Parts: sequence; C-alpha cells; structure tokens
Amino acid sequence: MPTHPPIPRQPNFDRIARPYRVLEHLTLGRALERCRFHFLSELRAKSPRHVLALGDGDGRFLARLLNENPQARADAVDTSLAMLTLLRNRCAANSVPANRLRLHNTSALTFAATPTLPEYDLVVTHFFLDCLTQPELDRLAAQLAPRLSLNAFWLVSDFRIPPAPLAWPAKLFVQLLYLAFRVLTGMRVSSLPDHHAALTRAGLVRTSQQLSCAGLLTTELWSRSS
Repeated sequence: MPTHPPIPRQPNFDRIARPYRVLEHLTLGRALERCRFHFLSELRAKSPRHVLALGDGDGRFLARLLNENPQARADAVDTSLAMLTLLRNRCAANSVPANRLRLHNTSALTFAATPTLPEYDLVVTHFFLDCLTQPELDRLAAQLAPRLSLNAFWLVSDFRIPPAPLAWPAKLFVQLLYLAFRVLTGMRVSSLPDHHAALTRAGLVRTSQQLSCAGLLTTELWSRSS
C-alpha cells in the first residue's frame, strides 16, 4: 500500500482566534473580508448542497454562505478548536441550524485522507492554502479533486506576488506576515505555495478571478476540467 510522509506538528491558532478579526483589520482593513465575500452571489445562484470549508477561521464566510443557501450543509475543518468554536457560535447567531454544520478538529490533510468522504459541490479555502508547503498542497489537491461532484467549485482566496514593480514590496509584506504568524502560532511555512499549479495538476481549471490591493490578493473559482 502507498505510504504518505507524516503530517508535521500543526501550528497553534487558538491564541489568535479571538483577536483574529481585529488583527486582520489592522493589517489590511476589510480587504480580506471583501475577498471572501466576492463570489457569494454567484455561489448562491449555483445552490451548493455539500460544502467543505478548510480553515475558515472565525466563520464569517461560512455563516453567510449557509444563511444565504438554506439547502447547504457544511463540513468545517480546522486544527484550532477555538476557531471552530467561534465558527459554530457565529453560524448559530446567523440562525443556521446546528444539524447543517459538522465540525472536524483535525488537519485538512488528515480529513482529506478519510476514505468515506462524500462528494462536495463546493470546497472553500480562504487564506488557508498559504499555511501549507507545496508538497502538502499538492497532496491535498490530489486527495480532494476526486471528491468533487461534476459541477463542483473550489473557491480560493489568498495572497499572491504581483509582477514588477510591485513584486518586491509584496514579497517583503508577505514575509513579514509569515514572520508574525511564526511568532504568534509557531507556523513553520515561510513562502507562498503555487496553488495554481497544484489545482491544475489535480485536474481543475480556473473559471473566475478577482484581484485586489494592487494584485496582492486574489479570489478565484476553480472547477473540474471535465
């Protein structure tokens, strides 16, 4: 049987769970939030029923998605129990019934290796893939792509390095963010993985993209190529 490399020790995001929204707004205002919500109306038109949210943080996106799509049910995966608690409470405050949300306090890679996963209509990764190394992202994409339904979408929001002359300022800003997260959470990843390459290798194609903050932020919809 094939073997996989061991999953490294996970960073601890519990300590930044409650101040996360404030820290985010102090860094880039509401720019990250606008990225998360950009495709909400388009997703509402697609009526997703089975949603997988990886590392959704305090649940601002998932609460709105479930509130606006009453037919949807979601699996929320996060290594931080504190983040999952905030997510559950936010969904409850947005009148989302508890039976439409399942919480999984584990890593995305461990969850994706579950042999009995259902088919998903939507995978959500907002500012999560940048917490993975390239091999981890390649592995995650390869594991989850077969679990997507025929008309499924993968929603990605993340940082990117724009072309010159903004490339160097963007690289410095991203490195400072990685340094801050290393100090605050113990996260060892220190560079952006190439999610475009990983998702393409997994058989997905990008169908929509919105750039913001002079190209520093991207939010994208991906779908199966066939």
